[in-house]
Amino acid sequence: MTTALDRASLWSLIHHERACLAADLDSVDAEDWRESSLCPGWTVEDVVAHLTAVATLGRWRWLTSMVGAGFDADVHNRRRLLEQRGPTPGDTLRRFRAAIDLEVAPSGHTAAWLGEVIVHGADVRHPLGIQDSTSVQAATEVARFFAQRDFTVDGRTRSRDLRLVATDGPFAVGTGPIVEGTTMALVMTMAGREPFVDRLSGPGVDVIRERTAA
Repeated sequence: MTTALDRASLWSLIHHERACLAADLDSVDAEDWRESSLCPGWTVEDVVAHLTAVATLGRWRWLTSMVGAGFDADVHNRRRLLEQRGPTPGDTLRRFRAAIDLEVAPSGHTAAWLGEVIVHGADVRHPLGIQDSTSVQAATEVARFFAQRDFTVDGRTRSRDLRLVATDGPFAVGTGPIVEGTTMALVMTMAGREPFVDRLSGPGVDVIRERTAA
């Protein structure tokens, strides 16, 4: 597998993926912004507002918000999401655009924040029928991070005792029954998005499907 990128390179990928998502959303009409995303309970607009919140929340603001939410991540996320939703979808998108080049994060796990953009980008593109443009390089960095630990998603738990192999890039990790597919399909499956399991193949698919459903 290729060597992991340094932090500056990861931030460059984050900026690029944010810009690509903003461009994809330029032509989305008001009705589409109300469409349910792959993130349970959130519309397309909710997800974009959440991405803005993540992009503008440093460590101390994040900690203060979590304390105020009683360390309930769902309460924290919902409050910060509502802060970043504009009066109209166009305003919400403008707020996201203003955050594209920021390098603010709650922690130094930069690959995780690249994962936020990639996973939530797919969360909104998939129901809207927008083709995903995430680079294999960016998806590989996220796949590597997700497989190593349970942090923003339970990637390590879902991939435990399985051999994950990308069919379009260098990502390959683990031992056990093989699960193979595109890097992006592996990323989204480790993130718990069930529709992407159908894009995978191999003797380990039934195992990861059960874990994803759970």
